[in-house]
Amino acid sequence: MLVEEIYAVTSKLPSNQRFSLIEQLQRAAISVPSNIAEGAARGSKAEFARYLLIARGSLMEIDTQLLIARNLGLVNRQKYLQERIYRLLAKLNNLLRKQRLSKAP
Repeated sequence: MLVEEIYAVTSKLPSNQRFSLIEQLQRAAISVPSNIAEGAARGSKAEFARYLLIARGSLMEIDTQLLIARNLGLVNRQKYLQERIYRLLAKLNNLLRKQRLSKAP
């Protein structure tokens, strides 16, 4: 699961990043599955789609923050993590497409 992988990466970051990259990455990672679950529980396709968009935004936040951490020399950007992010992004985009298509009469 992406959340566990992000926690593993952030556990190796310097402690002076506690209130910046570490917490930001962890919050964004937790936000992805949380928003999917909350959207699914809302009971409407429009609400589900809205929460999927929020989850997608959080996923891209993670991608950006990992890039920043790499550029600062804090982490090596693991290819597997980037691949996982893009696979999840594709799944979210497919879910969004299905939600939008199911609205059509």
